[in-house]
Amino acid sequence: MAGEIGLWGVPLAILGGAIRVSTPFIFVSLGETITERSGRINLGLEGTLVFGAMTAYGVAVETGSTWLGLLAAALSGICFGLFHGWICKFPKVNDIAIGIAMMLFGTGLAFFFGKPFIKPSAPHLPAIAFGFWSTIPQVQAALDVNVLFLIGAALSVLLWWAFKNTRAGLIIRVVGDSSDAARAMGINPNSVRLLATGVGGAFAAIGGAYLSLYYPGSWNERISSGQGLMAVALVIFARWNPLGCFAAALLFGGAGALGPSLQSVGVTQGYYLFYATPYVLTLAIMIATSSPGRSLAGAPGELSITK
Repeated sequence: MAGEIGLWGVPLAILGGAIRVSTPFIFVSLGETITERSGRINLGLEGTLVFGAMTAYGVAVETGSTWLGLLAAALSGICFGLFHGWICKFPKVNDIAIGIAMMLFGTGLAFFFGKPFIKPSAPHLPAIAFGFWSTIPQVQAALDVNVLFLIGAALSVLLWWAFKNTRAGLIIRVVGDSSDAARAMGINPNSVRLLATGVGGAFAAIGGAYLSLYYPGSWNERISSGQGLMAVALVIFARWNPLGCFAAALLFGGAGALGPSLQSVGVTQGYYLFYATPYVLTLAIMIATSSPGRSLAGAPGELSITK
């Protein structure tokens, strides 16, 4: 199949892979951006994503509706986020340690409740065939775009605008930069962070629903591959900018598609090394941003990693 268009199959496969693989990254990173802009880091999004994937798949299997599955995933993510936020409001509670605990809690619950749904088949989320004009199967496959990718792109623009131009965006930024300044304005930082963590959890769970209901489109205990944790590095790389998160998610998605793209054009030796590219990117970002002599541009002042 790749022989029909030769080496052009590589960039085409990377494009299609970037669109497919980046979608969970988009939602998790946007959710984490909202949470971190309020001054809290949530490392528990990996558990939220996995539990959201299981919830969406289970509900879709039982009801036959992918949209009910998506809604159930979002609600589960809100619950996880609110629980995380509620615990973190207590004095001397470390949000990073709580995040790790929530990650383990979420994945453990997902594995326990998800065992009956490993074999049953659920309906898939719809996609829009932007490649209808072509007769080449590779072009059609690359331009078969899931609706959640388009929603994620729109949300990136909307959040970027909202942070700059709305009262809610201003409140989140003030709380994230200085709790004292927020209190002086009559704002309760704990309440804002609680809501921001809940919204961030909903976004992460929707990213998980995409994994189980579209790509790869099944539920199993290895569905995430650490995407929830990588999204935290992605947010730092994007400098807490929603538009930057969208671009960085596409970069990570394209990196994840590099190995399969090379395999599709007949590269049979060494291509598997490129499967590690997203993890190498994550490591490089963490090393590049952890220098003690450099401040993180755009980082909220109340964020744990800046103190």
